[in-house]
Amino acid sequence: MFHLTFALPALYVLARFVWPLPWAPGGKIALAIAVLVASQYHLWSRLSSGSVFSPEFPRAMVFLFNWAFGAIALLAVMQIALDVTVLVARLVRGGGTIPGSVRYTAATAAMLLSALGVYQATRVPPLKDVEFAIPGLPPQFDGYRLLQLTDLHISRLFPKEWTQALVKRSNALGVDLIVVTGDLIDGSFDARRADVEPLHDLHAKDGVWIISGNHEYFFGYEEWMRQYASLGMQALANDHTVLKRDGGSLVLAGVTDLSASRSFHPAPDLSAALEGAPSKTPIILLDHQPRNAAQAAARGVALQLSGHTHGGMIPGLDRLIARANNGFVSGQYQVGGMTLYVNNGTALWPGFALRLGRSSELTRVTLRHAPPQDGPPAHAPTRSERALAPATAG
Repeated sequence: MFHLTFALPALYVLARFVWPLPWAPGGKIALAIAVLVASQYHLWSRLSSGSVFSPEFPRAMVFLFNWAFGAIALLAVMQIALDVTVLVARLVRGGGTIPGSVRYTAATAAMLLSALGVYQATRVPPLKDVEFAIPGLPPQFDGYRLLQLTDLHISRLFPKEWTQALVKRSNALGVDLIVVTGDLIDGSFDARRADVEPLHDLHAKDGVWIISGNHEYFFGYEEWMRQYASLGMQALANDHTVLKRDGGSLVLAGVTDLSASRSFHPAPDLSAALEGAPSKTPIILLDHQPRNAAQAAARGVALQLSGHTHGGMIPGLDRLIARANNGFVSGQYQVGGMTLYVNNGTALWPGFALRLGRSSELTRVTLRHAPPQDGPPAHAPTRSERALAPATAG
């Protein structure tokens, strides 16, 4: 069913674009075969590694598959738009066809947009600065800077050289703290060991702290968490640490991913993560998926940093991804008295590496002092309240 679903855009392209072309049968058959082969990229990935999440082809081939797969998907959308336009024209005027020049223009546009999307998805991301006012933040932490990385998806598409470039750019920012909010890898330990090695050089004054994402559980969670620790990264698995500055304190907490229990690992437990945390101390929570932000707000968390959604990647697709994440998909939201920031991601899954209008980001967060809030902990937002707190463009 998974592979059939991804074949549907290709089947539409075959029926409504390839078949009507004024080509010789041999040319149309060759194009149809190419489209079908590209549409089954995830099947070839499964055959190469046993997982659709880890294509183990040469990097150039992974680039090519992502470009071709993206072009098919974009062309299918364009072809649907053309068909709807013609149908409306026929109902209104009683006639209408799609000129060959329009078909060729749509195909060219799809291929160019896909190439641009793959480029934007696979580059080392640009810096994005955001600033958040934290109620009750000790003055010692006013101006405190942390770097959020998330969804690195280190893989054949994002290999050792890409990781080295990312680490170099991250270290050059000179932040106080680095946090990585899950999905560091795509692949087995043996396949990715060299690709993640550059993370050993990632450093900040208050350390590098990580949480698991759903992809950690696809590829041997325990082995990967041990490897991350050996690289100097400290995990927060339903736990917290207290950061200190000249007598001021800030709690950094992290929970496991919502998918953890499916593989018989501890589910996210915010109560356990906050157990023993000093009272009246602002809390920053790391949670890979943003959908449980309301529960965090109700527990008095000041700032939640999440990833997982990749910012929606493409306008239109972002609305579908938002529906699967309680409306949260990209940028800053106010959830009760808590700020939620959903990061567009440092990279993304190599199975669909396409970004159009949702840039990847190196996210430097600056904390600013705000007066403490009075009253009870923040309540869980209603659907209408969430609708009034749209994401900022990523």
